[in-house]
Amino acid sequence: MSRSALVKRKPSGLLDNVKTIVYAGLIAIGIRTVAFEPFNIPSGSMIPTLLVGDYLFVSKYSYGYSRFSLPLSPPLFSGRIFGSLPARGDVAVFKLPRDNSTDYIKRIVGLPGDRIQMKGGQLFINGEQVPRQAIGDYIAEGDGPRMQLKEYLETLPGGKQHDILKASDDGPLDNTQEYHVPEGYVFAMGDNRDNSLDSRVLNAVGFVPVENLVGRAEFIFFSIDATAPWWEVWEWPFEIRWSRLFSGIN
Repeated sequence: MSRSALVKRKPSGLLDNVKTIVYAGLIAIGIRTVAFEPFNIPSGSMIPTLLVGDYLFVSKYSYGYSRFSLPLSPPLFSGRIFGSLPARGDVAVFKLPRDNSTDYIKRIVGLPGDRIQMKGGQLFINGEQVPRQAIGDYIAEGDGPRMQLKEYLETLPGGKQHDILKASDDGPLDNTQEYHVPEGYVFAMGDNRDNSLDSRVLNAVGFVPVENLVGRAEFIFFSIDATAPWWEVWEWPFEIRWSRLFSGIN
């Protein structure tokens, strides 16, 4: 047998590169599906908890898995696998019920069977007023003009505390009907209470099916206040909100 017959042919470098890219893509899709998915915040509805320009990771396993856990949300099955309800006060990403494709992020304040109402700008859950404590003034710089708002510490049933903002207590969504959260649904509200399209508006968001939950917001991995023109590269380091990097989401 000739020496040349014992030499194995090496696979082409191009094929190796293609296989590496495919494997990396499959691993990334797997992690994105079952573990964590990145999201960014484009609007000010969750100020002061989340700011425009925050980039965060959402845990996909927190509430189990539905078809909305998968890329492009293919209708392979209904309901949730290993499903569990959010804890009251969780900041969660969900698919907007009216189109099942737009990602929203809000705080879950109502669970199945709850009665939710706003009266005089105050949140009521199951007939009990949710306590809030004034903190002081807050200058909001979101997706609109700068506004001076009032900041409060709100304590939900069960003890979960978080900050909210209010412009006034007599806005369009400060006096509502009493909402009865159906089984299999949750009620979501923004922390920037007077600048949030949420479950209080039934024909826009309304009750959120548990199946539509994508995951729980866990921590901010990057944040930038992109106010300077893109070509002013010398300003880029000063636009990063360094203090928010790798901070948990309450």
